[in-house]
Amino acid sequence: MLKNILLFNALMLVSVSVFAITDINTASYEELKSVKGIGSKKAQAIIEYRNIHGKFHNLQELDNVKGFSSNTINKLSGQVEAIY
Repeated sequence: MLKNILLFNALMLVSVSVFAITDINTASYEELKSVKGIGSKKAQAIIEYRNIHGKFHNLQELDNVKGFSSNTINKLSGQVEAIY
């Protein structure tokens, strides 16, 4: 049983490090730019929106940010999240 728990924990650590999800509420400009589909303009727009409006409650709120569409948000799903 303990062996299974340790194996599970090890696998979780590997999956987290390989598939790290970026929190758009806390990510820096550089962290946002490192996400596939978010360049320098979108990263800056996220930070500016966050500074004015506060934290994002969910990813769909990115639709309020210049440069983001529903299609773009869907492509980012699995790479970013809004931890509130």
